[in-house]
Amino acid sequence: MAPELPDAIMRTEGLHKSFQRNHVLKGIDLEFKRAATTVVMGPSGCGKSVMLKHLIGLLKPDAGKVWFDQDRIDQVPEAQLGPYRRRIGFLFQQGALFDSMSVGANVAFPLREHSEMSESERSERVETMLEMVGMPGTQDRNPATLSGGQRKRVALARAIVLQPEIVLYDEPTTGLDPIRSDIIGELISRLQEALQLTSIVVTHDVQLSFRIADRMVLLQEGRIHMQGSPETFRTTEDPSVRRFLEGRATPEELAGLQPVEGEEPTA
Repeated sequence: MAPELPDAIMRTEGLHKSFQRNHVLKGIDLEFKRAATTVVMGPSGCGKSVMLKHLIGLLKPDAGKVWFDQDRIDQVPEAQLGPYRRRIGFLFQQGALFDSMSVGANVAFPLREHSEMSESERSERVETMLEMVGMPGTQDRNPATLSGGQRKRVALARAIVLQPEIVLYDEPTTGLDPIRSDIIGELISRLQEALQLTSIVVTHDVQLSFRIADRMVLLQEGRIHMQGSPETFRTTEDPSVRRFLEGRATPEELAGLQPVEGEEPTA
C-alpha cells in the first residue's frame, strides 16, 4: 500500500530574506494544500513575490526552510532543481512571452526543453492547452498582435503545458481591466478544478482573491498578519485587514502627501 501523501504539497518554515539592509521576509511559516488555491495578498513591497520566488528556487533564503513534499528544495543546488521545476508551472507578472516566437512556439517551448515528445505530439498538446485557456487556433499568431488579456492566457497555457502539479501565479491580473481580470480569475478556477492543480496566487487584487481562494493569507511588512478562509477575511473586524480590503490609506500615509500647487496645506 502506497504511503499517504501529506496534506501540504509545499511549505515554508521560518523564511527570512534580506537584500542589503532591507529585511523583506521576517519568518514566514506557510502551508500550501494539495489541489487547493491559496491566495497571498498584501501591499506592494510586503514580500509576496519574494516569497513566491523561494518556492521555485529562484531565490535562496537567508534562514528557514522550503519543502516540496518531503524534500528541502532550499538545499538543492541550482543544477539539480530541474526535476522539481518540471512539476511547477509559473505565470510571470507580465507574461514573459518571447515576441520573436509564434504563440504556438511559446507554448511548446517547455516541451522542447523538458520532454521527448515528437513534433506531432507537441503540436497536439499545444492545441489542447490553447483550447483550455480559450485561445484556439492562435498557434501562428505573433504575441505582439495580442491584447494584454490574450497574452496572459497564452502565458497560462505555457505554464500548464507540462501538466504540472503546482502553478504559481505572480500578480496574474496586473495591467488588465476588470473584465479581463474576471476572465483570468475564471480560468484559474476552471483549471484548478479540471486538472486538480495546487494553485498559489500572489496578488493585491482583492476581488480576484475572494473569487478564487480556498484559503487567503495577508502579508504585511514581511510577516503573516492574518490567514484563513475567505469568509474569515470577509467578516473580520481587524482594522488593518479592513483597510487593505477596502483600499483605505491610513491618516499617517495621507499626511505624508505634499500639497498640490495652489492647494491650502491641511492643518
